[in-house]
Amino acid sequence: MSSPPSMASQNTPSDGKNPLLQDFVFPPYDAIEPKHVRLGIRALMKELEHDLVELEKRVGPTWPRLVEPLEKIIDRLQVVWGIVNHLKAVKDSPELRSAIEEVQPDKVQFQLRLEQSKPIYDAFKAIQESSCWQTLNVARKRIVEDRIKQAVLNGVSLEDDNRNQFNKIQQELEKLSQKFDENVLDATKKFEKVIMDKKEIEGLPATALGLAAKMAISKGYENATAENGPWIITLDGPSYRSILQHATNRSLREEIYRAYVTRASNGDLNNTPIINQILKLRLEKAKLLGYNSYAEVSMAKKMATVDTAEELLEKLRSASWNSAIQDMEDLKRFCRAQGAKETDDLEHWDINFWSERLRESKYDINEEELRPFLSLPNVMDGLFSLVKMLFDVNIEPADGLAPVWNRDVRFYHVKDSLENPIAYFYFDPYSRPSEKQGGGWVAEVVGRSHVLARDGASTRLPIAHMVCNQTPPVGNEPSLMTFREVETIFHEFGHLLQKMLTKQDEGLVSGSQGIEWDAVELPSQFMENWCYHRNTLMSIAKHHETGESLPEDVYSKLIALRKFRAGSLLLRQIRYASVDLELHTRYDPSGPESIYDVDQRVGMRTHVIPLLPEDRFLCSFSHIFADLYEAGYYSYQWAEVLSADAFSAFEEAGLDNDEAIKETGRRFRETVLALGGGKSPLEVFVEFRGREPSPDAMLRQYGLSPATVSA
Repeated sequence: MSSPPSMASQNTPSDGKNPLLQDFVFPPYDAIEPKHVRLGIRALMKELEHDLVELEKRVGPTWPRLVEPLEKIIDRLQVVWGIVNHLKAVKDSPELRSAIEEVQPDKVQFQLRLEQSKPIYDAFKAIQESSCWQTLNVARKRIVEDRIKQAVLNGVSLEDDNRNQFNKIQQELEKLSQKFDENVLDATKKFEKVIMDKKEIEGLPATALGLAAKMAISKGYENATAENGPWIITLDGPSYRSILQHATNRSLREEIYRAYVTRASNGDLNNTPIINQILKLRLEKAKLLGYNSYAEVSMAKKMATVDTAEELLEKLRSASWNSAIQDMEDLKRFCRAQGAKETDDLEHWDINFWSERLRESKYDINEEELRPFLSLPNVMDGLFSLVKMLFDVNIEPADGLAPVWNRDVRFYHVKDSLENPIAYFYFDPYSRPSEKQGGGWVAEVVGRSHVLARDGASTRLPIAHMVCNQTPPVGNEPSLMTFREVETIFHEFGHLLQKMLTKQDEGLVSGSQGIEWDAVELPSQFMENWCYHRNTLMSIAKHHETGESLPEDVYSKLIALRKFRAGSLLLRQIRYASVDLELHTRYDPSGPESIYDVDQRVGMRTHVIPLLPEDRFLCSFSHIFADLYEAGYYSYQWAEVLSADAFSAFEEAGLDNDEAIKETGRRFRETVLALGGGKSPLEVFVEFRGREPSPDAMLRQYGLSPATVSA
């Protein structure tokens, strides 16, 4: 028997009125206010400090005396702080920022105190060196090894002076990362361009015009309409992409592009000094730990080494370069045929526009004309049907069961084929530029755990968030999606599946916990492949008004489109990954070269058109300066090798054979999705695939020449 997740410890804190500290089943998102954060986090830190002191007094080298009480402390911290952090990402406000900034040092201080606990570290070492070590199962051995490694990387072995300096660095890095993220959000929100004359935005599709008019209404232009304006353009994803892809006004495209690639790079929101300080502190932290670079610290927790990651990126770059050169030649040839003035002087703000026109011409597909066939309700129904076929689970709406933070948020219940509950999740689909971070992500609220089960249950069930930033509904229409937005939903749902379908009951390695970071994208990138699976795509692509299915010839063109400009798109990702590694391996923050010099140097090898001298993309590169991908952005390519190879197992079984798909899906669920961090990713992959990974499937997907690459 399993139980719904409990978000709080069994002991109800003294401050029973604070919703963060109540013993709730689902987080009271509708009741949590910034004022609760200050009192709540401080009360939580006192409670956890008491629990930690008690653990250190009684700790011993056994599971009940070490791991189980430790898991409860770690979980309590992760759950409550996770709720606060989540609200900051989806419901940002100056008051919430101020509250978090005030209590964050307390949280970081306790986390360091926990990670650097010598009694806990010694107890884990004693387990590893004891006679009972060989009797532990693989998952428990992984937990012991991981906790020892984490403690060392968090400074447990440092002398007092060095540990004090390490802790100061960690406190400062937390503050800097938070400020970096806030600056990106504020810079994105700050830019608004009001357009009164429709001639200025010719070419924009109805969906984009409706979105721009809706934004104008929210800013006080009460009579704004999609037809007559006024319209407000922003740097939020749906607005920015529409301008770059469809606006015939070249000067408008240039203005929006330049604004986007220089976000958070000047004035009070300038992230340049923050980046420099982050890189300096990360290097100092690495030196304290005895490493030559911060990348080496990062790689200590990953499958790859610096050398093997760079080797993979270089081989993929080499395989992509000639294709990208050909892409540019094709684009110039097309522009000449259209009589375009900019043919011989194509700039970055021209690429997406003319690529879209070339795609429409070559494949007779207009991305905007696909939107009516890709409504959010149909996409979600088709996705849930696919998941049922692959993994034999049912996903049912459960709106009203749990409080939500916005009226657009949906809540779901996941059950197995016998209607037994497995997990729960929230889905927050739409862009909200005024309060919500851009991009898409999945985060765990609480993970599967036998230690934290309650009310007589054997296991606590997982619950997670899935957050996207797609085009919201306009007028009476549902959210009509681009194919890119469909891929994003499938991608994020892959992350969700790993958190929800885990069968690992050891909480410290359930779901994606304990998985080496360069393997966590495997399920997400794997799920993207199903967007191109005929039965799946035809099930989701139905006209939202007529019910008409996507024409067969359009499906065939979409398949062919997958390889369109694939070399160029892969090179862009390799730029991000390469500059990340360069900044965290060889770059000297005190040297003569600037971070932008590094980016320009990497850009020479990864962009057919040189980067603009004023390109400041790094100032909005939250993945590596405010997330968990520092010296790890290469993980997207590393995991893509794994995911493409995993999907090829379904291709070999036969994508038209439902029974073969179900059987292969069962094996994928029982390995990749079920085992969590309880077994090394390479062993998990081999258990599913029967061999080690090969890059051939990934290169085939991109239509690139095979190369000898290994993950």
